[in-house]
Amino acid sequence: MTTVLAKLLLDIKISHTIFAMPFALLGGFMAATNGGQISWETFLGQLLLIVICMFFARTVAMLANRIVDRDIDAKNPRTENRVLASNAVSLRTSLFIFCCCALLFIITTGLFILWNNYLPLYLSIPVLIWLSFYPLCKRFTWLCHVYLGAALALSPLAAAIAVEPETLHHAPIWLLSGMVLCWVAGFDIIYALQDVDCDIRDNLKSMPASLGVKPAMLISQFLHCMCVALLFGVATTDSKLGWVFLGAIILIAMLLIYEHLTVKKWGTTKIALTFFTLNGVVSLLLGGAGIIDVLLASK
Repeated sequence: MTTVLAKLLLDIKISHTIFAMPFALLGGFMAATNGGQISWETFLGQLLLIVICMFFARTVAMLANRIVDRDIDAKNPRTENRVLASNAVSLRTSLFIFCCCALLFIITTGLFILWNNYLPLYLSIPVLIWLSFYPLCKRFTWLCHVYLGAALALSPLAAAIAVEPETLHHAPIWLLSGMVLCWVAGFDIIYALQDVDCDIRDNLKSMPASLGVKPAMLISQFLHCMCVALLFGVATTDSKLGWVFLGAIILIAMLLIYEHLTVKKWGTTKIALTFFTLNGVVSLLLGGAGIIDVLLASK
């Protein structure tokens, strides 16, 4: 079982949790300082549970994708070696691990009851359903990229709810969530460029396959412009965010421009750079800068 689990974790690229984790942590810090200084005795326990929940939630989402798409993946040269597509791991085993991770996610959200917060537990099943629906979504709408963005956009909102639900009454956390939605949807369109021919063949509704590559890239560029605009909205509506966060926004805008210029020049041949490296830097840079500003303001 240990070998099977290792294969699955490698296949679903658990390291890509980096895309959402910094935003969950930033959302947690924003919520923890909502009423002033951080109560570290309480917050550290909540932060640990947030990280664990993120791990289980992403594992559930990615396993759902691999399970639902196993037959399609087997016909795509890029994905034919995935563990379910190649039968390296059985469907039965994958479903078992999927159910275990879903159950562990629900149990972990229930631990927030220790701080008299029942909302994470109440919302756990709706969140799992939302995260698991994406592979079905791309079968009937080219808005699937926006749906994926919305799934990752739950991360700062969910963390804020877990720490201090009152945070949802304030604009910055919603603007941050909107930024994540636009950012993820924009780079997922770029990622879908690799599979245009296969998506057309299998009747999958990615934007490049449904609308054409050029219109899809224009939408991706628009979404990333909206992403930067929303970041400025976060910075101007949250007094705890200062020059460190503003500097990060400027760097992120430059990175996104570079990402699109790279795609325009090289297409998908440098997808490791445009999709993984640059977007990983964006996530870490923004999350780190935001947390630094929040901590400086709460002293």
